[in-house]
Amino acid sequence: MITRRAFGLGAAAIPLAAGSAAAGRSSEPVPHAIADFYAERHVYDAALSPDGGVIAVLRSEPLNSARSAFVDIVDAAAPSRIKRTLPLGETEIHYVEWGSEDRLLVTVSKPAPVPPAVMLGRKGRSGQGFRAYRIVSVKPDGAGSVALFNDPEMLQTNYDLASVVDYLPEDPRHILMMAADYERGVYALYRVDIATGAAEQTERGNEWTVGWVVNRGAPVLRFDANVRGTAHKVFARAPGAEEWKFVRRTRTDQAPQFAYVGPAPSGDFGCVLVAARVEGEDTVSLRELDLRTLDFGTPIARRDGLDVDGGLVDERGRFLATRWVEDRVTYDFVDRSMAAHFKGINGYLGDERNVRIFDVDAAQNRFIARATGPRDPGQFLYYDKGARQLTVLGVYQPALSTDRLGKAQALKVRTRDGTEICAYLTAPPGGPRGPLVVLPHGGPEARDLMDWDRTVQILASRGWWVLQPNFRGSGGYGQGFVRAGNRRWGERMQEDVEDCVAHVVAAGKVDAARVAIAGISYGGYAALMGAVRRPDLYRACAAICGVSDLPAILRSEKRDDPEGYEYWVRSMGDPGADRAMLEAASPARRAAEIACPVLLIHGVDDRIVPIEQSRLMARALKDAGKPHELVEVPGAGHADWDDDRDQALMVRLVEFLAGAFA
Repeated sequence: MITRRAFGLGAAAIPLAAGSAAAGRSSEPVPHAIADFYAERHVYDAALSPDGGVIAVLRSEPLNSARSAFVDIVDAAAPSRIKRTLPLGETEIHYVEWGSEDRLLVTVSKPAPVPPAVMLGRKGRSGQGFRAYRIVSVKPDGAGSVALFNDPEMLQTNYDLASVVDYLPEDPRHILMMAADYERGVYALYRVDIATGAAEQTERGNEWTVGWVVNRGAPVLRFDANVRGTAHKVFARAPGAEEWKFVRRTRTDQAPQFAYVGPAPSGDFGCVLVAARVEGEDTVSLRELDLRTLDFGTPIARRDGLDVDGGLVDERGRFLATRWVEDRVTYDFVDRSMAAHFKGINGYLGDERNVRIFDVDAAQNRFIARATGPRDPGQFLYYDKGARQLTVLGVYQPALSTDRLGKAQALKVRTRDGTEICAYLTAPPGGPRGPLVVLPHGGPEARDLMDWDRTVQILASRGWWVLQPNFRGSGGYGQGFVRAGNRRWGERMQEDVEDCVAHVVAAGKVDAARVAIAGISYGGYAALMGAVRRPDLYRACAAICGVSDLPAILRSEKRDDPEGYEYWVRSMGDPGADRAMLEAASPARRAAEIACPVLLIHGVDDRIVPIEQSRLMARALKDAGKPHELVEVPGAGHADWDDDRDQALMVRLVEFLAGAFA
């Protein structure tokens, strides 16, 4: 569950000469076609060896009408030169990491070879068919290739044999991995020999366990999920102890209130470093958790009105920095001289990207980072602090060029009750005046930032401005900001969205007569409720996997996830005491007030927001005689469809909005 990476990587890259900010020579950039946003990836991942001497770059490229995968081995002292290339063949690739100085671990996948009912594991069916995930261990010279887990039965019955829990830096021969114990139907920890692939089970979870954190080879935190996977119970176990003790419950579908960061900076192996909000405090701060007493230490890092986003540790687990998200990602470094290096990297990238560092060598001199931004789907960077040298290892998606994408700006909006909130406005390429699409985020206890969002850029490429408001109820700004949206779903949270629209309209950049609203999950609810509240404002409404009836969704939560029910009562309202308010805040009960056409899209297998929510809305719109369309996505869950299906649905959304703006 926890690796040296503080976030998930996707894909990336072309050589440095091409860069990620290809400069256009036309004063009127030609917008990208929608298909460009779904183009094949080139480089998928990059990793720095523990001693900082070698870089591995995982990439894919066309070869004989198919795509083949490769690992480039690069000398960190001369990063523009590839020492050797290891061919991996025609396989789907995902990640690369160093298991030790002389072993590379490459995560690959392929279609599952056995019926879905037989296989176990977290990965598998997630809107992308059934796939089996594996790790291949290989030496940097290409010799000694072996698949981890050499148990034939596990290989045949387990979807996911690629979840690394700890790389065990003190034991270069082994790593700790999590996999399903197919006989008992639970997840277990395995000590895996990366040279032979042999695996030995060391610990088993219960039927709800979905992950562990390991400190110096010993499991010290365990995470047990609820039925829907939207919340975790966190348990702790001190080194040498046998009993797991309950720490707290934390949501996984909202802004995190608890996350492991690394070993304790104090050096006490009975403690770990976590990002957590403690009782009586407003924001998430960085502090040590004592595994013996379950007490939290004093804050190592905290800010008023802003939650800690995470932390950075080096190859040996030593704490280096606290990570924050303002409008973009920033760090508070322990070594203050690093701030100048970080500033220089951002300056080189035009001060419009989020630089997330994820691999730092043991000498803390070299690191790899991923940079993303509103006009940059991602690029991998290598930085040598001693040489003050930055190398772009490659970009996420070569088909996209910066000058043909929409620029974004941060807005400070004063709401009708005097509160200041932030929003992000993305212009169409070139910035001409045009229609506006409002895109409230999901959650609702999530947040937007100035970063890559494929949907935003696709809409901008069609000539539309796109507005992303961080309304009250959003996460990342402390519990006070979240609570300001509690029980105000159909009111204050919607007013904040409307005030952001008014702010943009007043600036004169958008056509006030052509405004649409769209969103996913809670954002879908906000879109529907916006159409109810402001029939004078919105020309079109699109809700993807959205909530439409609050009493009904609360009933399903109480039935399917009793433990999570209390959270949603706090957020939406009590179905007894707040019945009238909940009904008034339910778009399906006010469909007659909607004046614009409505597009509904929903995954049939959605376990977060049941498809019945969109079916209820469709029936209500039909009964009210309102123009609408319901698109049901077979075999898909909560907006987790694959790229081919996503592209088709995005084309449908664009056609729908274009028709409304015509």
